[in-house]
Order: sequence, then C-alpha cells, then structure tokens
Amino acid sequence: MTVCPRKIARIRTGGQSGVDRAALDFAIEHNIPYCGWCPKGGWAEDYPDPPGLLRDYPELQETPSSGTEQRTRWNMRDADAILTIIPESSSESKGTEVGLEEGEYLGKQMFTAAGLKDVSEILRWISTLPDGTELCVGGPRASECPEAYETAKAVLTSVLSVFDIQEIRWMNQKF
Repeated sequence: MTVCPRKIARIRTGGQSGVDRAALDFAIEHNIPYCGWCPKGGWAEDYPDPPGLLRDYPELQETPSSGTEQRTRWNMRDADAILTIIPESSSESKGTEVGLEEGEYLGKQMFTAAGLKDVSEILRWISTLPDGTELCVGGPRASECPEAYETAKAVLTSVLSVFDIQEIRWMNQKF
C-alpha cells in the first residue's frame, strides 16, 4: 500500500513530555511543519518555568489558561484528524482521555494505536485522509508512561519509512 506523503501537511501537538514531545521532535527532525497550543507560560511537566516549551519549540502558541485541558481541547478542535498513541504499558492518562472524548465529540477522524504492531493499520487509516491534513498526535505524558516518547517516535518513524525518502515532499506551506 502506498500512502501519498502529501497527506500530512503539518503535525499538531501540545508539547507535553511523552507522545506529544516525540511528535514535535519527529516533525523537526524530518522538516515537517508543526504547530499546536500549549498552556500559558509554555508549561510542560519538564518545562515548568516560562518560557517553558516555547524556548525550544517556538511554533507552539500559548492558550490563555495555564491548565492543560484547554490546550488539549484547542488542539483537537484545530486538527483535521487525530492519531493517539497509547503504549500498552501506559497507566491512566486524564489528558489523553480528554483528547479522545473531545475528538469524538467534535466528530474528528481518529485512530488509536498501541505501538509498532499497529503501523499497517495507521497507514491504512492515513490513506483515507484528504491531502493536506493537519494531524494531531497525542497520548500519555512521560510521568504516566515512561516509554511513551520512544514508542511514539518508533511508530512515527516506521510510518515515514514506508515512503521512499527521496520522494517525500511534505507540504511546507504556512497556514
């Protein structure tokens, strides 16, 4: 199965440690545009003091609230589709649950994966998305699932590896 690299125009995420951060780092490493909302002051559990995440991820924007729920809801609202990665060993994640509930409420196209075993299903799902999709990637933070970052990065890398690296032309337009 071939999935057109133009499918994903931009990766949206909130920047929290764990899955969100893996999505940000993946996007930067592969020159994929990224965006997203983060709490006021750029707060994340490993960036507690302003400017927080904004120092290293300047394309993120602050919400008016310093809490995480507004960030999650606004990222779901502004995305075209949502990929949630929840490693099997993850403990309960309130933020991830908020995201899943909000995405469902908004009627977003969504896929939930546990890890590398789901890559072929992720590719099948991505193939149904329109070209130019802004994909929100989220899941548990590092304190809820220590291997969330590594699992998410491996999943995203495996999805990308399906494409011939020489032919990848991610849309670099600014919205």
